[in-house]
Amino acid sequence: MSDLTATVAETANGFQVEGVERISYGFTFLDGVFNPENSQLADLYKKWGRCLAIADVNVCAMYGEQMQAYFRHHGITLEIHRTKISEKAKTMETLLAICEAMTDFGIIRKEPVLVVGGGLITDVAGFACATYRRTTNYVRIPTTVIGLIDASVSIKVAVNHGKHKNRLGAYHAPMHTFLDFTFLRTLPEAQVRNGFAELIKISTCADLRTFELLDKYCEQLISMKFGRADGSSQELVKAADEINRRGIHVMLKLETPNLHELGLDRVIAYGHTWSPTLELAPETPLRHGHAISVDMAYSATLAYSRGMITSEDHRRILNLFSRAGLTMMHPLFDEVLLSKGTEAILKTRGGLLRAAIPCPLGQCVFLNDATQDEMNKALKMHQEFVKEYPREGAGIDAYVDSSDTGVFMETEDKDAVTGGMKTGGFNAKLEMANLKTEMAMSGAQA
Repeated sequence: MSDLTATVAETANGFQVEGVERISYGFTFLDGVFNPENSQLADLYKKWGRCLAIADVNVCAMYGEQMQAYFRHHGITLEIHRTKISEKAKTMETLLAICEAMTDFGIIRKEPVLVVGGGLITDVAGFACATYRRTTNYVRIPTTVIGLIDASVSIKVAVNHGKHKNRLGAYHAPMHTFLDFTFLRTLPEAQVRNGFAELIKISTCADLRTFELLDKYCEQLISMKFGRADGSSQELVKAADEINRRGIHVMLKLETPNLHELGLDRVIAYGHTWSPTLELAPETPLRHGHAISVDMAYSATLAYSRGMITSEDHRRILNLFSRAGLTMMHPLFDEVLLSKGTEAILKTRGGLLRAAIPCPLGQCVFLNDATQDEMNKALKMHQEFVKEYPREGAGIDAYVDSSDTGVFMETEDKDAVTGGMKTGGFNAKLEMANLKTEMAMSGAQA
């Protein structure tokens, strides 16, 4: 939420307005947010006696009845707008469908919308709230690792536009965010792996202790859902809780002084220099965590080529990506895409590259003077490094599928997002054929 204080003064030729906006929003760690014994969420809606929830269809299938029972227990009427959002459905059309749900519900100014789901849901629904009557309050309950660790921390909300990721958006803080890691029990392993990349991001450039914990418990964290799966050891639970709390705290400390991104040197932009161009390049998009992993792994090699990290630390970083099953190299990540990505990010970052790279491991510097020739040489070096790893640097479950929801879910049901169009599932053979075609076209254009 935000409040604005402002003054107006006459000048010789007109008026001058000076304003200061106060932004206030909180986070609560609460396992079992929909447990009727936990009234914290309900307390935010008792004033209204009702709640409109924007929720992911998969979340509804697993937790819809529990959500209804929770609000019913507290005497609050719940209405759920179910939506399906993938990277390709992260659009203005999807946003407008959410706005229509707010209109049908008759949302009252300052009445908070409840947003439940992963980072895609919180991004689009948050942007819908930013635009509806110019600003509508909302409460976030993220349900994925990316949602809990990354998207929940920022006040940025957005949709994609064409092939451009998060091109249209706003800065809109929620009233409150509830962090319930028990949602990870039912999260597919592919999505846990996807979110793991965000923790590598923040730890590699800002928190060595977290990197060391990820390095020690990597495989267990993914397979045991960050200690929330049955059979998790107390040691793992303790380590996972420290990782999650430290990761979120470090992200907040880095982001809070720069909520509106007036400063363009951002530590948490590690892995986000070339990945925005790569992520949507394949016909079936890469999962966000895999796209930024390619960028991070390459950036680590670029740092190593400059002597900014040691050979040992370079290998530690690449080894962690490989052990986690994250993508370190992609056929479309070539000199052409590197050039296009650089051109695009220069516009976003005020004409400077501002590439965050580790220097040393656990700390960060921003690279502005790298030439295209130097980046291309580092790319060739990186391609040779990843050949030594399993799958030659390819990731496991790297592409979006039905667990990401949206256009890749097989359905005949009419839906506000798909407009009733029949959509198909992910086809690995077709995707590889598309990749080869796109690689050939890129080579011809070069």
